[in-house]
Amino acid sequence: MSGLESAREKINEIDKKMEKLFEERMMISKEIALYKREKGLSVKDHAREEEMIKRNRGLVDNKEIEGYYVDFLRSIVNLSCSYQEKVMEGIRVAYSGVEGAFAHIAAKKLFPNAEFVPYSDFSRAYKAVEEGKEDCVVLPIENSFAGDVGTVMDLMFFGDLFVNQVTDIDIEQNLIGIKGASLETIKTVVSHPQALEQCDEFIESRGLEEVTYSNTALAAKYVKEKNDKSIAAIASHETAELYGLDIIERGINTSSNNTTRFAAFSRSQNKPVLVGKRDNENFILVFTVRNEAGALAQTLNIIGAHGFNMRSLRSRPMKDLLWSYYFYIEAEGNINTQNGEDMLRELSVFCAKLKLVGSYLD
Repeated sequence: MSGLESAREKINEIDKKMEKLFEERMMISKEIALYKREKGLSVKDHAREEEMIKRNRGLVDNKEIEGYYVDFLRSIVNLSCSYQEKVMEGIRVAYSGVEGAFAHIAAKKLFPNAEFVPYSDFSRAYKAVEEGKEDCVVLPIENSFAGDVGTVMDLMFFGDLFVNQVTDIDIEQNLIGIKGASLETIKTVVSHPQALEQCDEFIESRGLEEVTYSNTALAAKYVKEKNDKSIAAIASHETAELYGLDIIERGINTSSNNTTRFAAFSRSQNKPVLVGKRDNENFILVFTVRNEAGALAQTLNIIGAHGFNMRSLRSRPMKDLLWSYYFYIEAEGNINTQNGEDMLRELSVFCAKLKLVGSYLD
């Protein structure tokens, strides 16, 4: 046997071993995909992938081929993600609005291959997941200009679902209308109340009449159906394309820094076991404090004493109890640790109700 034939035989033997390991790896990827489907998580986890590649490239003794091994790892990751997407085909993702709404855009970003199911409002979309009709729901939780979304905060407090991931969508609001419409012909503008608020200076400067609609995409649909040059909607460029409308004026937001944070909710809580600390670990708590002097201050002190940095603290009125409030906190750090469990145990002493809404990587 020549040297070439001998080398090829060795490669054949290695390929046989690799096939078994590849099959085993892909079956584990399937388990991960099923877990992600249950928890309402995206297939892609860029931070985890880079962490794995950084760790594994150090295992290569021959530095001449280290770069090729990194390429090999990335190929394996891409194949694994492709298979996971196939396993997750058919996942049903609820959102509030219609196709083209910002919630629909956020849902597509998180779950590119899902089946998207529209609902008429936040509560119906949320309850559809609670009742098992849908797998998860994507809802807005905060806008950088207009503030928090109170209805969704109430669902977090009173509902049973968990937040397992959060994503940001840059909101560029545009004035859109039928062909032939212009700034001179527009008299009335139609959109969601938050979109109208985000564009208040533009609307006021042109003396336009405002008409509120349940969401931006339905407003665009209304403009299309009316076929009236005096009526325009405020919505995304994706929505304009979807309904065949022209963009009359781009970027009419009062603030150029206009971002909405969307959360994916599911029935199961994700409790990841991380190899090392990540700087972008976060969690959400909602709670009420006992009617005692200093109870809120003691609660906040406990969170700080355990090394968790609060990003935000908000209060919301309890609808059924006059002058009673619950509190919403987002904090940095991994709560799925012994330190996190100890903190929750201490908080329960001062909190009449305490709920860990979920944890996510920002």
